[in-house]
Amino acid sequence: MVAVKSTMQALGGSAHSFSLPNTMQVGNVVSQADCAGKPLLLMFICNHCPYVLHLAEQMTAVANQALADGFAVLAISSNDVELYPQDGPEAMAEFAKQYGFEFPYLYDATQEVAKAYGASCTPDFFVYDHEHRLQYRGQMDASRPGNSEPVTGDELVAALRAVLKGRTPSEHQIPSIGCNIKWRAGNEPDYF
Repeated sequence: MVAVKSTMQALGGSAHSFSLPNTMQVGNVVSQADCAGKPLLLMFICNHCPYVLHLAEQMTAVANQALADGFAVLAISSNDVELYPQDGPEAMAEFAKQYGFEFPYLYDATQEVAKAYGASCTPDFFVYDHEHRLQYRGQMDASRPGNSEPVTGDELVAALRAVLKGRTPSEHQIPSIGCNIKWRAGNEPDYF
C-alpha cells in the first residue's frame, strides 16, 4: 500500500461541471448543477482502499449529517474497474448500502471528473461554499490505518461547520492521504 497525498488545489477555485451515473439508482444521473445554491461536499473514494475502509463509518456519519444540515453531498469513484473490478458500479451500490449512504455514489468511468478536480487519492475531500468556490481540501482527520489516532472527522467537520455559517475555514489544511486513484494505463493526469 503506497500512500499518496491530495494535490491541495488552490482555495477559491470554482467547482467543475459534470454529470455522472448514480450507482445507487440505475438510470439516475447526477450533475454538479443539481447542487446549485447549496454548499457542496465532494468525496473521491473507492470500495477497496484500506484508507477509505478505515474511515468509512465515520465518513458516512459526517457526510450524512452534512446532507441533513443542507449540504449537497456526492461521493465519486474514479478507479479503473478493469483492473479493480471490486470498485465497479454494482459493488459501489452494495458498498453504499452497507455503510448507509444517504447521498449519491457516482461512477466516473472516464476519470475526467477526478482529473478536473485534481483528485489524486482515496479518500480525497473537497468542500465548496454555496457559490461552489473551494473552501477546504484535505484530510478528514489525522487517523490512518496503523496509527493510534482516533477516527473523529474533526478537521472535515470544522470546515463543514464554517462553510455552513458563512465563514472561511482555517487556511491551515493538511492533505488527505490514501491510495492513489487507479488510473487506466496512459490516462494518468499531469499532476500525478
